[in-house]
Amino acid sequence: MDRHTWLKRAIDVLFFCILSLSLAVVSGAQELPTPADSGMAPVNDIEMYYATYGDPDNEPLILLHGALGNADYFINQIPAFSEDYYVITPDSRGHGRSTMSAQQIGYALMASDVLALMDYLEIESASLVGWSDGGIIGLDIAINHPERLNKLVAYGANYNPSGVRSDVNENERIIEYFEMAAGDYARLSPNPEGFEVFLTSIGTMLATEPNYTAEQMNSITVPTLILDGLEEEAIYPEHDLEMAELIPTADLVLMNGVGHFAMWEKTEEFNHIVLDYLSR
Repeated sequence: MDRHTWLKRAIDVLFFCILSLSLAVVSGAQELPTPADSGMAPVNDIEMYYATYGDPDNEPLILLHGALGNADYFINQIPAFSEDYYVITPDSRGHGRSTMSAQQIGYALMASDVLALMDYLEIESASLVGWSDGGIIGLDIAINHPERLNKLVAYGANYNPSGVRSDVNENERIIEYFEMAAGDYARLSPNPEGFEVFLTSIGTMLATEPNYTAEQMNSITVPTLILDGLEEEAIYPEHDLEMAELIPTADLVLMNGVGHFAMWEKTEEFNHIVLDYLSR
């Protein structure tokens, strides 16, 4: 099944099967800590929500969520990561509490939003942990603005459409995630009635991007951890291996017994792997 067919079916699921599932029920999450700071940053042509945790004197660490998600999805990582890092959790444009404009959403545009947020917060460089689309945004920054990244961890990412499983739309766990994310959009968005417009923009992006070349992946100099689960519901594990082979500075870790949602379903192991890599 091609990505356009998958996209149509995914949108059908979102429109007709929206359930108000709570993050705590789906992820087994703990309570979200109170941010040290939070607000809306004027970024490019939007207002971008962000929250910070931990000591601002520590190394900055940006956590980027996946498609349709929001910053709170790192609820199981923030307490552990903020012990040693200054953690910044933004909502990507149109997601969560952030606004969106008439511009078509794309990975390069979202990467420019992250860089603009870093400028707003006066952060010269940071490490970045990206899940799913967040990992793709991290790859975009590593390719085009490597001086802004110290290290990159990309979980469940792909660098071209061939990495997405052809049966992703049929997976119950993915559908469950879509349902939860749709409910969270209605709860958090400053423009909840704009869901259809938002989803159309995201859907177009997912159907056509990313399209990084082998040469672009070869050009990455940022120390990068390609991390994923062997039971991935969305990405072929072979694609992770391909990315790790293309990136000269990459390490590869594939976790047993988990798929696209290791940060929720194997929190302790996920956090240990990420923190160990960042501390090297």
